[in-house]
Amino acid sequence: MPKNSKVVKRDLDDEVIESVKDLLSNEDSPEDAFKKSELIVDVQEEKDTDAEDGSEADDERPAWNSKLQYILAQVGFSVGLGNVWRFPYLCQKNGGGAYLLPYLILLLVIGIPLFFLELSVGQRIRRGSIGVWNYISPKLGGIGFASCVVCYFVALYYNVIIGWTLFYFSQSFQQPLPWDQCPLVKNASHTYIEPECDKSSATTYYWYREALDITSSISESGGLNWKMTVCLLAAWVMVCLAMIKGIQSSGKIMYFSSLFPYVVLVCFLIRSLLLNGSIDGIRHMFTPKLEMMLEPKVWREAATQVFFALGLGFGGVIAFSSYNKRDNNCHFDAVLVSFINFLTSVLATLVVFAVLGFKANIVNEKCISQNSEVILKLLKMGNISRDVVPHHINLSAVTAEDYHLVYDIIQKVKEEDFAVLHLNSCQIEDELNKAVQGTGLAFIAFTEAMTHFPASPFWSVMFFLMLINLGLGSMFGTIEGIITPIVDTFKVRKEILTVICCLLAFCIGLIFVQRSGNYFVTMFDDYSATLPLLIVVILENIAVSFVYGIDKFIEDLTDMLGFAPSRYYYYMWKYISPLMLLTLLVASIVNMGLSPPGYNAWIEEKASEEFLNYPMWGMVVCFSLMALAILPVPVVFFIRRCNLIDDSSGNLASVTYKRGRVLKEPVNLEGDDASLIHGKIPSEMSSPNFGKNIYRKQSGSPTLDTAPNGRYGIGYLMADMPDMPESDL
Repeated sequence: MPKNSKVVKRDLDDEVIESVKDLLSNEDSPEDAFKKSELIVDVQEEKDTDAEDGSEADDERPAWNSKLQYILAQVGFSVGLGNVWRFPYLCQKNGGGAYLLPYLILLLVIGIPLFFLELSVGQRIRRGSIGVWNYISPKLGGIGFASCVVCYFVALYYNVIIGWTLFYFSQSFQQPLPWDQCPLVKNASHTYIEPECDKSSATTYYWYREALDITSSISESGGLNWKMTVCLLAAWVMVCLAMIKGIQSSGKIMYFSSLFPYVVLVCFLIRSLLLNGSIDGIRHMFTPKLEMMLEPKVWREAATQVFFALGLGFGGVIAFSSYNKRDNNCHFDAVLVSFINFLTSVLATLVVFAVLGFKANIVNEKCISQNSEVILKLLKMGNISRDVVPHHINLSAVTAEDYHLVYDIIQKVKEEDFAVLHLNSCQIEDELNKAVQGTGLAFIAFTEAMTHFPASPFWSVMFFLMLINLGLGSMFGTIEGIITPIVDTFKVRKEILTVICCLLAFCIGLIFVQRSGNYFVTMFDDYSATLPLLIVVILENIAVSFVYGIDKFIEDLTDMLGFAPSRYYYYMWKYISPLMLLTLLVASIVNMGLSPPGYNAWIEEKASEEFLNYPMWGMVVCFSLMALAILPVPVVFFIRRCNLIDDSSGNLASVTYKRGRVLKEPVNLEGDDASLIHGKIPSEMSSPNFGKNIYRKQSGSPTLDTAPNGRYGIGYLMADMPDMPESDL
């Protein structure tokens, strides 16, 4: 009987429970009622599954497969074409080895601190640039939009350069290389060398006439260059396919695109060191001109190179770091990637000047041979006495040392009439001093040097394949700086957005593959990024240091990293870096004002470049590019300042982030410090059982502080608080 009574009692209890459930089925639980308010906070441990609500699974943020994959992505983004064709030029132009000291100093003062700052905010808030800066301060939310605009401008013309490289890569599978010799022109009577090529050089002619088929000014469109149009389409298809799945697809490609350039650079260095004259180029490169370190221009150009070499302000750094685990040591990453970037630039400089030293040696030998023939003619004509030339010197097969000896003797003997003889000193330093950068280095000087390499097609294929990988690595970061913020903000499908972005960019990019397209590339390179990016990074620094609060930011970093960052960064972020950036901005504006807006046009009749000023419409485009790039900052500030957007509509102002999940915060709470829920004071609010959803003041804070953006940052402050018993509430 007792046993049966227990069964009956259990059945009665079950019936009571069932009836209670029926009565409450139409009522909300305290937690559900609370969630219907404007504040929804979920700080459950990540191990809690979302079985009850499958929709939360969509909020899980993708992550890198490994730390190596992430480092390679950041290295691939920061190490780009500029390391190969910009840094060596600046190093040679600004004092050789002496340039490395200002560069290193500015890397420590500007580069690493700001790179660390962008890595930190991306990893902490786990969103792209729009979400990050909107969280820091909604009024400065335009910083993220400005980064996206600049990224898009840069992507438009940067992929054109990859298209040029694809064209040269496709033409490298020939022996001899198509730019090895000047083409011959045949007519009815005789055959002669193409005049434009004869006046310049084979590689110069091939670049301007065969590849670009360039016009003589930016005003002459000349129609589309169909070869380059196809190459541009191929470049955008490659980028689209690599980025369509986000880091899941691009991350795997990084293993090749980031590492392959180093293999090629090392191979080129070993091969070039075995060539005659390479040591002359390296010696010329690293011979320090210490007096140049005192020139302000050297420091300005070093600061600009540091700034752009690390990709600051583009949003790609923030986007990549937002896929990290929250406890990742981003300080180590910042230092590591910065010095990898610097050492890569030094390695590329060694390779470039070893190859240019070899090229200069060949040009110098040709110069000596031609001038020796001139001296022999002068000796036969009696203009120079045979006694002047030492008897042991054979001018038919003269060495460089012997030629310089004869040259010096003739110069002393024929002091007044020496200029009439038209003799050249043929110094290898004169050839090395002809500084080249950008496309002039990659598509003219370097290609000419490779024509003299044994097995030149192989080295040409390797060189242009390296440039393609360097360019793609930077493009992945640039596109990620556009896609990630938009996907985070507007919740669109990444695949569709990527396809639309690439298709639109290709259509706009057709202006760069006109016959005059090279001039538009120069225009965008000079005006669409430099000043806007400087302003963006200055505002980033100000937003973190003065709006959000440098002390609070240091506390957040300590909580995230598990250790307090060096006090060095406190002073850099708060005082030194903003001052240096403002100085750089003023110097850049002054330099831009002193330099007339223009471009180097290729004049076919003269077979040489000539500087031309932009027409009036070109000036308008130049300044429009700068204005459009920075326009989102004042527009968003004005909208937020005047409350033109209702925050309750679910826009970014009411969203913060934690571990890849969106946490909606209270909106329009400025001035309502007494309550977490609109229109209620604590005494009027019910006290639902929150379970694991808790609120807790940040340790060390006497009161519940409002975030710098004027709203409670509970989701952010509470992101990593462990679960606690209710007695601790």
